[in-house]
Amino acid sequence: MSAYKSDFLNILNERGFIHQCSDFEGLDTLASKGEAVGYIGYDCTAPSLHIGNYLTMMMLYWLQQSGNKPIALMGGGTTMVGDPSGKDETRQLRTVEEIGANKDSIKQVFSRVLNFGDGAHDAIMVDNADWLLKLSYIDMLRDVGRHFSVNRMLSMDSVRLRLEREQEMSFIEFNYMVCQSYDYVELARRYGCNLQMGGSDQWGNIVNGVELGRRMGTHQLYALTTPLLTTASGEKMGKTANGAVWLNADMFSAWDFWQYWRNAEDADVGRFLKRFTILPMDEIRRLEALQGAEINEAKKVLANEATALLHGRAAAEEAAETARKTFEEGAISDNLPTISIPSDELQSGVGLLALFVRAGLAGSNGEARRHVQGGAIKLNDVAISDDKTLVNSGYLNDDGVIKLSLGKKKHVLVRPQ
Repeated sequence: MSAYKSDFLNILNERGFIHQCSDFEGLDTLASKGEAVGYIGYDCTAPSLHIGNYLTMMMLYWLQQSGNKPIALMGGGTTMVGDPSGKDETRQLRTVEEIGANKDSIKQVFSRVLNFGDGAHDAIMVDNADWLLKLSYIDMLRDVGRHFSVNRMLSMDSVRLRLEREQEMSFIEFNYMVCQSYDYVELARRYGCNLQMGGSDQWGNIVNGVELGRRMGTHQLYALTTPLLTTASGEKMGKTANGAVWLNADMFSAWDFWQYWRNAEDADVGRFLKRFTILPMDEIRRLEALQGAEINEAKKVLANEATALLHGRAAAEEAAETARKTFEEGAISDNLPTISIPSDELQSGVGLLALFVRAGLAGSNGEARRHVQGGAIKLNDVAISDDKTLVNSGYLNDDGVIKLSLGKKKHVLVRPQ
C-alpha cells in the first residue's frame, strides 16, 4: 500500500530522499494534483556544482517526472552574501564577474537532468540577482527585516554552531537567511512556487521562508529536505583524495565520475542506486541483493547509469569499455586520463613522487612516498619499491606512453609532447 497519494512523495520515500517536511498532507495533496511548484537554490561559489548538489537535482527530476514543475534558482544575488551553513569561517567574497562566470559554467548540467520549456510542467531557471540586487536597504529592512526575530535567528544552526565554536560571523553572513527567505516569497509571487527543497542542513533557512511567506501574505508554502549523505564508513560523500567530485566534465571527467561510483563501498550500492539513478525499483532491489563478487556487477550498473544520466550514455559506455580493457584485459586504453610531459623534461627524467603528484594520483610527495612503501605504485604494471626512481623516456612502452598505476583501479598515462 502506498504511503502517500502522490507519485512524487511515494517515489522520494521509496528511494530514501525524505528527511523532514513541514506538512506532508498538504504537500501530498498538491503534488497528487500536479500543482507542486518546487525550487532548489544553487549558489555560484565555484565553476561547477558537486555531487551533493546532484542529490538535490534528483529531487527536482522526480518532481518533474511525477507531473509537477521544478525551478532551478541560480544564486547570483545570494552568492554575493555567502551561506554560513556548515562553515567555521566567512566565505571569500567573490566579484560580480567571478559570480557571473561561475553561474554560466554551472548552468550546463541542468539540461541533462531536467526538461526546460514553456509548458505547465517544464522546468525553468531563474536568478535571484533579478530581485535581490534591486532592493534598497531601507525597503529591505522595513518590508522584510521587520518579520525576523533576532532571537530566533541566533538559534538557527548556521548561526548557533558558529557562535558556540567562538568563530566570528560577519553581519553580511547573518543576513543570508533573510535573503534566502525572501527568495521564496519572490518565487511564490512571480511563478506560483509553493515548495522549497534542499539538504537537511538547510531546514532552518527553508522554514524561515515558509514563515516569511505567511507573514507577507503569500499562498501556503511548504518545506521538504533530504538527508545529507555519508558513505557507509561514515565519511562525507563526494570527497576523493584529489578533492571534490564535480559535475562539470572539464573539472571531473566522465571517466573519473564513472570510477567514483565503481569504487563505491559494498554497503552503499543500494542507497546510491536509489538516489543517483533512474532505474526501476524492482531492478535496484535485485542488484542490492547481490552478494560476494557479484556485487561488482551492481557497482558497474551504478557507474553506468549515474554517468549516463549526467554525461550521456555514450560517455558512460566509453568509460565502461576503458575500464574493461584496463582491468580485465590489462590493455592500455587511449581513453584513460592522460597528462603530457615535455619531451626534453622526460629525456632528463622526472622524480617518481613528483610525477604521481602531477598526475593527480597523490596529493603530495609524502603521500606518494607512503604509496611506494605500501607497494601500491606501478610503472607499466611493474611495482616500484624505490621512491627515488627517476622516470625518463626509457620507461616509454611500445605504445609510446608510460602507464602510472596506483593500486588496481587508478591509472594515468604519461605522453611526451
